[in-house]
Amino acid sequence: MSDIEKITSRDNRRLVNARNVRDGKVKTQIFVEGRRLVREALTSDLVINECFVSEGFRDEKLIASLSVSTVKFNELSNKLFSSVADTERSQGILALAARPITGQLGIEENLNSSRARLVIFLKEINNPSNLGAIVRSAEAAAVAGVVVSTKSADPFSAKALRSAMGSGFRLPIWENVTFDEAMAWASTRNLIPTAADISAACSYTESAWEVPRLLIFGSEAHGLTDEELEKIEEKIKIPMQNGVESLNLAVAAAVLMFEAQRQIQISQP
Repeated sequence: MSDIEKITSRDNRRLVNARNVRDGKVKTQIFVEGRRLVREALTSDLVINECFVSEGFRDEKLIASLSVSTVKFNELSNKLFSSVADTERSQGILALAARPITGQLGIEENLNSSRARLVIFLKEINNPSNLGAIVRSAEAAAVAGVVVSTKSADPFSAKALRSAMGSGFRLPIWENVTFDEAMAWASTRNLIPTAADISAACSYTESAWEVPRLLIFGSEAHGLTDEELEKIEEKIKIPMQNGVESLNLAVAAAVLMFEAQRQIQISQP
């Protein structure tokens, strides 16, 4: 293992910085917590700057993998580690890494170079767990990327990253885009603006998902405004049974993304 520093003070500058990263106050870094997420960060070519472990942490294989790079190791007492961790039942390891830089170009590269035909636009999604879960499903469904609007949760917050389970490290994410900007960009890329609407006549299985689309989701509480829906070219619905009126946002997004991927796979040998 590289040299390890034992930190004993809650006010140590490294711990102060770690808490600031955890709380979203340092926009150039992200907070990666837990064995699985740290492993995902390692295999995703993130630049990991610093690692904190609790006393008695014994995953030697993970430590050895981290030690190959120039990661700075810090050891904390269990109590001190708990003061930095974002979860109540921490796994004894967390890391600070450089915030991924992808954005618009990463999504366009995927549209140009792969079979990806779908881009997701999330408008004012406030729940980081929902946002992270959508990012996870988007990677699994081979979506080109996710566009996140202004006034949305941070897709690289600690909670969103845990829900994305590593997908946030790899899938292109374009942040701070307004609805009108997303629509204008979709027009330049010949993406059909599409959204789920309970009053739509067309079922999601009847849409032709092999054509390029910008699939738009509104906030959990308010959805899309009437004005925004007027600007959307195609509206679809997910038929419900037994009196159920709606699905969780992340579930609905997954249903539509995997139907799109199913049709794309059928249409492309």
